Parts: sequence; C-alpha cells; structure tokens
Amino acid sequence: MSGVSLLLSNGRVLQPGAKQPARLDIAIGTDGRIAALEKAIPGDAAEKVVDLNGRLVVPGLIDAHQHLDKSRTRNLVENPRATLQGASAAYRALAATTTREQIMARAERTLDRCLAHGTVAIRSHTNIETESDMRGIEALVELRQRCRDRLTLQVVAHLTSDAPRRLDASRRWLEAAIGAGADIVGGVPQYADEPLAFLDLLFAFAERSGLPLDMHIDEHLDASHLLFDAIIERTLAHGMHGRVTAGHCCALSAATPDAAKRIITGFAKAQIAVITLPAANLFLQGRDADQLPPRGLTRVRELRDAGVRVAAASDNIQDPFIPIGSGDLLEIARWTLVAGQLGLGDLAIAFDMVSSIPAGILGLGNDWGIRTGARADLLITDAEDADDLVASGAANRTVMVGGRVVAGAL
Repeated sequence: MSGVSLLLSNGRVLQPGAKQPARLDIAIGTDGRIAALEKAIPGDAAEKVVDLNGRLVVPGLIDAHQHLDKSRTRNLVENPRATLQGASAAYRALAATTTREQIMARAERTLDRCLAHGTVAIRSHTNIETESDMRGIEALVELRQRCRDRLTLQVVAHLTSDAPRRLDASRRWLEAAIGAGADIVGGVPQYADEPLAFLDLLFAFAERSGLPLDMHIDEHLDASHLLFDAIIERTLAHGMHGRVTAGHCCALSAATPDAAKRIITGFAKAQIAVITLPAANLFLQGRDADQLPPRGLTRVRELRDAGVRVAAASDNIQDPFIPIGSGDLLEIARWTLVAGQLGLGDLAIAFDMVSSIPAGILGLGNDWGIRTGARADLLITDAEDADDLVASGAANRTVMVGGRVVAGAL
C-alpha cells in the first residue's frame, strides 16, 4: 500500500448503514482520502501510525441550514417581543450599517465553534434584501474560499425581508448572486405580495442555472395560508425531483390530518427534503397562544414514515432570532428527538438527521462517510456508539477534515 500518510489503528468505526461500530483500521492517503478500511493494516504501510485505543470514529456532522451572516449579533440588536417579525426587523436595521468584514469575522467565529464540535459542512442561508444588498453573499463566498481546507461551506442566495415583494430587484440580485458564486437558490415566499409569482421566479432561476433550490417554507402556524401544494406542483412541473429543500415547514403541524397526509404524500412523490430547526422554532413559534402553546416544529415523524428525507439543523446562532446556540449538532439532535417526539429507541435516527441525511441533501455523495475513496472528514470521540453521542454528547472530540486534524488532538 503506497501513498498512505496516516494510519488510524484500533478504532471503533461506524460505517455507512451500520448500526454498531466495528474494530477497523483506517488508512488515509496523502490526498486526504480514505485509502483503506480493514481489520488490520500493517503499521509499516503508513508514514505515521496513531493508536486510537478503541475510540469511536464517525463521519463528520453536517449542518444543512444555518445563517452565518447573522450569527453572534444578539448583543447588537433588540427584539423585545421575541417574534419572527421583530427579529427580521432588528436584523434589517443592523444590516444597513454592517460591513462585509464584520459579517465575515462573526461568521468565521461561529464556523470555528461548529468545527470544534464536529461539523465538517454547513449550508448557510445568506440574506439578500435592500439593507444587506450583496454584502452577505460577498462575505460568505470569500469565507468559503478562506476555509475550504477546514470545512465545506455552501452559500444560499436567500431572498428575504423586502426582496420577495420586489420581483424585478430579486431577479437582478439572483443574477448577481449566482455570478458571484452562490451555490443554491433560496428565499422566503411567505413574505411576498404575490407568493406564487415569487415561487415561479425561484424555480425558473434554479432550473436555468442548474442549482438546487432551498427555501424557507411556511415558517408560521396559520393553516389558512399554506404554500406546500404550490411547492409540490412546481417541483414536479420543473422536473426538480430530489433538488428542492423546504426549511421549517412549521405550518404543516397546524394543518388538518387529511391535509397533512396529502401534503406529506406530495413531498414524498416530488422527493422534496425537509429541514426542521428545533431551536428557533421552539423559541419563536406559538408565542401568541393563550394556552397549550405549540411546539412549532413540523411533523417530523409523519414525514419520515412517508419516506421524506428530514434533517435537523442549527438555524440561527446567537442573533435576534434566538439568543443561544453552541454550534453543537449533537445538541440539535437531542432537541429534535425531544421536541419532535421521536421514540425511546430513536437516538440513532436523531444522529442520522445531523449526519447521513443532510449529507445526502447537500449532495456530498461519496465524498462523505467512512468508506474507501471518501474524504477523511471524521469525528473521533470517547462515546460508545451513535446512540451515546446523542444521549450524552461527546467528550474529548477530535475533528479531521481531509485527513488533517482541525480541532482537538490525536
């Protein structure tokens, strides 16, 4: 075996699809990819050998929905009623004077914390509206390049606030964002005066550019104003099966059982993925309820049972939308299990919702996972297994990206 720079021996390795880790050695090539995965690899095959002494090795975690451009602004804004509308207004006021350098500095601080907790890829919805203009996109595209050796960053051109009400301006902004290097088309149709026209604009740009579409859909609890059917119809009409992601989908929990069943069936048919964001949804939704305030999450169990890909993600971290957030996806997995009312034996499912499922949604393909040929993006801890990671958290984390230690130590 040639070209092996590092051999991780005696680890308990969680392979794709496996329920329990297996004792395996991992050979990492000079290209940062997994060269071999076997029960016993001779030590002389590598330039360096590290004995993991039975530590757990899992693939790096994947955060499918964040807002890095807004993160760590909680001390700079006010949202006294802690509502979605108040948060949006608060950030717009700040965005008018925020520089690209300030956005990048705060975003990189959050990115570093996420990386230290084991996250190796983030999809960031990046504001485009009058106040932000293109500064957020420019900052995140530059950060993506700066951090390319430490973390995979995908940038969503996120048309929000007043942008969905300004269709001509949205067209110009999307053209500029795609030209600047945005990876995904996105936006908030519920903010539009003409939501269906705005949806048509987003789908047209996604189809024309060949980029996937990732939108905030029905982040509210009003069952009389639902866009789910419109999303399904357009996904099918544009032939974008498997290339559309719907974030939040809170209002699905407020739909009648029959309506919810029809919508979920449609999502499965169109292969629309769903991202649930328990932190912000629990914090913002249902504040006007006089009794039995709702949890605010979408129908996680029903969507999963129907075969819809459902991931969990951080959403906002320490900004006007939610003042807390550590960047630890294992914490998000725990919140999803509790708030989504998954079962006692569903810890592994919660782990999948922050690992293999979002890896598929982000299109990481065979680059992700512990398999020969995949990039060696790994989380190494003292946990027993994936269930233990979610139940207890992870102590003594070591994070590798491309076969190189980027957080912790071997």
